[in-house]
Amino acid sequence: MARNCARQDRRHPEDLMTQMTGSGLQIRERFVGQRCFKRVSRARRIRSRLGTGAYLRYVHGMTEIDQFESVFKAADKTPFAYESVAIGTVLIVTDVDATRTRELGESAAEFLRVLGTDVRWKFVGGDDFSGVSNLLEEVESHRPDLICTYRNLRIPAVDFPHSLGVYVDVLTQATTTPVLLLPHVDLADSKLRLQRGTQSVMAITDHLTGDQHLVSYAAKLTGQEGNLWLTHVEDEAVFERYMATISKIASIDTDTAREEIRHQLLKEPLDYIRSCREVLAQLEKSIEIQESVTLGHHLTDYRRLVEEHNIDLLVMNTKDEDQLAMHGIAYPLSVELRDLPLLLL
Repeated sequence: MARNCARQDRRHPEDLMTQMTGSGLQIRERFVGQRCFKRVSRARRIRSRLGTGAYLRYVHGMTEIDQFESVFKAADKTPFAYESVAIGTVLIVTDVDATRTRELGESAAEFLRVLGTDVRWKFVGGDDFSGVSNLLEEVESHRPDLICTYRNLRIPAVDFPHSLGVYVDVLTQATTTPVLLLPHVDLADSKLRLQRGTQSVMAITDHLTGDQHLVSYAAKLTGQEGNLWLTHVEDEAVFERYMATISKIASIDTDTAREEIRHQLLKEPLDYIRSCREVLAQLEKSIEIQESVTLGHHLTDYRRLVEEHNIDLLVMNTKDEDQLAMHGIAYPLSVELRDLPLLLL
């Protein structure tokens, strides 16, 4: 086949007609050798998908093969696979005395009542560690499934409202244990907030599709008959920047590209949420799956969603394979939503 392509290299370009038959792949072509070979190879690869008797035509470098591949890729949806989440041991970490540490543990137990009564609660108070490395040793010795703490350990929270503190930074990045950030013990309404439990939980990300780890944890911590909000905010500023570039390419219809790209960007997370809803229903999880998929500004829209739906717990990823610092939108949200419990994965 490659020799046939090379032999006709010097002929003038015409459309390439490809016929797929039960006996094999029949090619009639007048394209230039190397390009022809790649396209023929491509046609061969999808022969089994298209079946027999299919005709594929190249027109000005575009082909029905591209159209078929787009259809197949669009139909290839990422299914949700539930991850079993076991939380048997919870470690309370504070910078106060043993009595107040136990009080925070009681509030945390009430907030996390969805976990049941078999949870083992362990405590590390202000007298039990003297530095970051010492705290990490305590965490390692207890081997918890979840760490509960608050912002600005060993720092007056009112003096540094725009940070999490070095202890929380290290716990979220240097350990594999999820960290539940609770409102600071000095906040007047912190106990009242925790008494509400986790009847309204929101999982947030800018790439929801395929993030079963995030969704599974959020589902685990959603109270019985509660609402689990699965949200995806596509960055509108990034979208507009790419559209501005596309508008400068004469061979691409800008209006069509805008409509189709926007549709596909929002369709994929919606399809994934539909899969989450189906799988969790099969597992007899007695929670309602709510959805919010939009094009907008991450921080602004997430804050609006939290307020609109009276969220009790926010769940988000904090680790990034490409950097040591906290992932993406997680840090600014963790800093700004100081009175809202946050689960940092």
